[in-house]
Formats: sequence, structure tokens, C-alpha cells
Amino acid sequence: MPETGMINQIKELDPGTWQGYSLPCHYVSRHYYDVALVHTARGFIVTFTKKPFDTPFTRLPDGNDRLFQPWWEAARAWGLIENDRLVAVIETAAEEWSNRLRVTELWIAEAYRRRGLGTALMDIAMKRAREEKRRALMLETQSCNETAIAFYLACGFSLVGFDLCAYGNHDVAQREVRMELGILLEQNG
Repeated sequence: MPETGMINQIKELDPGTWQGYSLPCHYVSRHYYDVALVHTARGFIVTFTKKPFDTPFTRLPDGNDRLFQPWWEAARAWGLIENDRLVAVIETAAEEWSNRLRVTELWIAEAYRRRGLGTALMDIAMKRAREEKRRALMLETQSCNETAIAFYLACGFSLVGFDLCAYGNHDVAQREVRMELGILLEQNG
């Protein structure tokens, strides 16, 4: 059940104050999506099969997740601040060339998860996409981030693409394939 008091405290963040702020992204996964690509005479066959890790996969903060990176066009972010500390945030950026809105960051401190904040933040991104008449809301995740994938699917996202070598030349073997998820929005006119 969403904690309405906290959700009502989500505010847009000032880029001048928050640019470069490092998000301590951390997660543990017990499952991953095994990606197989087969090229046949008739075309390509791609499968994403959920499988268990032999031992849980842990992603530790690496300092790469930062707010208001200079390469994101028209980035905006909304967050919840408690006791002068950012505890939840979503950042979006316009993709003018494709008329899509991209969720570039979604982070919630572990102690604040499962309180409805993720859904409330995603609702903000969806509202921005609709107000700007974007044709899709997009995001990237990794095939090893089972909790995030489940959340995004519950929000209505679908798999719309993937990249077998986004992070390195051994992404499939390392079970960390870039997955592009999206929600296609109704176009007016």
C-alpha cells in the first residue's frame, strides 16, 4: 500500500543542486534472463529464459549512476528527500530525435522500497511523457536484474529491444545483457 504522506513529498529536483549526484545503486538477484540468439536460414530466433543463478548475483555501487549527466537532453528529476538526504529519485530525458522519453535513473534507498515510491515515481515519468506528447516511454535494464524487470513489467513495460554487447564483449556469458523496455503511448493526430 502506498504511503501517501511520503508520495506527496516527492518534488522536482533542481539540476544546479543535484547535477553529478551519485546514486548508490545496489541489488541482489537470484535469477537472470538467459539470452539465446540463433541465426537460421529462415531468420533469427531470440529467447529470454528465466533461470536461477548458482549463487546470487550482487551488483555493488560503482559510481556510474549520477543525476543530470551532460549527455541527457532536457533531463528532469523528481525525488524524495528526508532528513536532507535523497532517498528516492527518477530522472527522465527527452529523446527529441525519436520523440520518446527515457527513464535514465530510477533509484530507491533499500529502507524505502516496497512503499509505493517506485510506482509514484514511474507515474511522474508517464505523466511527463503524455504531457510532452511522446510516442513512448523507454528505459534500460539488465537481464540479471530480476526485481527491476518484474517491477517494470508490472508497470506495463514490454521488451522492445536488446543489445548483446552494450557493456562489454561477454555480456551474454556474464548474464548481463542490456534490455530495452518500453511503453508505446497513443499518438494524438
